[in-house]
Amino acid sequence: MCGIAGELRFDQKFADIRVVADMAEAQSRRGPDGEGIFSMGSRCFGHRRLSIMDLSQRAHQPFIDNLLGMGVVFNGAIYNHHELRAELTGMGYQFVSNGDTEVIIKAWHAWGPKALDRFLGMFAFALWERDSGMTFLARDRLGIKPLYYTLNEQRMHFASSLPALLKAGDVDTSLDPQALHHYLTFHAVVPAPHTILRGVRKLPPGSLMTVHPTGKCDLTEWWRLEFKRSEEDEARSFDDWKSEVLAALRTSVKRRLVADVPVGVLLSGGLDSSLITGLLAEAGTADLRTYSIGFESVDSEAGDEYHYSDLIARHYATTHEKLHIPAAGLLQSLPDAIAAMAEPMVSHDCIAFYLLSQAVSKHSRVVQSGQGADEVFGGYHWYPPLTDVSPSSDGVDVYRRVFFDRNHEELCALLEPGWAMEDASSRFVSAHFAKPGADSAIDRAMRLDTTVMLVDDPVKRVDNMTMAFGLEARVPFLDHELVELAARIPARHKVAQGGKYVLKEAARSVIPAEVIDRPKGYFPVPALKYLRGEFLDYVRDTLDTSAARSRGLFRREEIDRMLAAPDSHITPLRGSKLWQVALLEAWLQTNGL
Repeated sequence: MCGIAGELRFDQKFADIRVVADMAEAQSRRGPDGEGIFSMGSRCFGHRRLSIMDLSQRAHQPFIDNLLGMGVVFNGAIYNHHELRAELTGMGYQFVSNGDTEVIIKAWHAWGPKALDRFLGMFAFALWERDSGMTFLARDRLGIKPLYYTLNEQRMHFASSLPALLKAGDVDTSLDPQALHHYLTFHAVVPAPHTILRGVRKLPPGSLMTVHPTGKCDLTEWWRLEFKRSEEDEARSFDDWKSEVLAALRTSVKRRLVADVPVGVLLSGGLDSSLITGLLAEAGTADLRTYSIGFESVDSEAGDEYHYSDLIARHYATTHEKLHIPAAGLLQSLPDAIAAMAEPMVSHDCIAFYLLSQAVSKHSRVVQSGQGADEVFGGYHWYPPLTDVSPSSDGVDVYRRVFFDRNHEELCALLEPGWAMEDASSRFVSAHFAKPGADSAIDRAMRLDTTVMLVDDPVKRVDNMTMAFGLEARVPFLDHELVELAARIPARHKVAQGGKYVLKEAARSVIPAEVIDRPKGYFPVPALKYLRGEFLDYVRDTLDTSAARSRGLFRREEIDRMLAAPDSHITPLRGSKLWQVALLEAWLQTNGL
């Protein structure tokens, strides 16, 4: 886990080392253990290091292989680097380090872009060839690691964080209307390549960008998730699927133990993190550490799930730490959590992950986390309605009704007239549902959620908040082999019995039934859903600043209506519409925009 940055010039000028150093420094919290800069004429690369694999200086980045004429800056983890190293050694390659970074270079030299298919892990990297002048930007299959860039005729800048790019200057920071529509409609999900800023783009998951010395950029998709089933898949019994899921998850959890430091667990008390804890204990993980967080309750809504996390911690005798945050502490930490966001993220549990990461980082440098299980195994409440959609319907209308935060008419009523726009979110969902590779509405929805929503909401949230404290979060439910297996499982086995049915039944041989059969929970932060007292004052103050008023984005009468009755403006997914607009404004102001 690290932060990467770089400048590629296309105008025959030398790359600006100071600019790259500033971008790298802006990501110092992602990589607190070291820094490096490598400049070569029109190209310059920067790196901030979090030491997880090969803690020595031999794995320092930028990593240069003078013999092969290649270099790389890399953020992430290649879990099968030992196996790849053995294969490459057998082909005659020699290694000077023991980590995964050098393996990327050797693998690329041996197999070219086909090396991407061999990498098991999460990654975003920039790899360059000295002699050809080519630079390659790559992102992992499910977008677990971020990669942002700006591009014009003279140069390209890239970084692991959007705010880092702002340090380079010369960025069009006006709001992207299409991204704004997604943010306010598509549950704050802004799909790649868009970001909320018109001048900043992000590399899509599973994509490779080849950057030529002239500035020509070729973008290719190197991995795609398909929900296709053979006749054998359709005929396979539920028990067989259950066994395959458990075997694949065991493999995934073990893969994510590859590190030169201990690996802990973010334990919410739900099925997903509890199952990860159980499998780690089953694998014989010594001195397993687990961590949970809780907040003050609001009305009848609890602010913690300690009952279940305590149960799991006792059952497996983990070294368990509980963090309880009073309302005052939550409010005090909000500005710092917003500053840690690469993009505005409205989900309430951002602050929970931020504070939990702060506490966890004092004891652990790597943790496993349960993100992805609901998308991959059909755990959300909006999936069952999609199983009833007629085969003659694409299911877009049903998906919009159960998932979108507001319809297009409501959005237009919220925005000032100058921001009138097309229904970009409906158009995006329709186009995605129309892609080949998924034949039913439920499969189309789960494919969209796994490859888009998951990437730009839960996964981005965890990456940003953990890396704010130099903590590496690994997500075993997003092992691509497990995800591909789940896509082949008929939807009826996933969405039955309240969702995640096949996963729940697979878990019964590992964890206590009380955790499996409990009501579904979320990472609760009630104070940001039911805005009261000081939290409502914070929102009002944010939206009343001169910057907010002069931006001319939201109709003031609509803001006042939400401020007068926050509890009356809740999204179908139980989020606060008022918090959504306030968070966007707070993020823009935090970044000086």
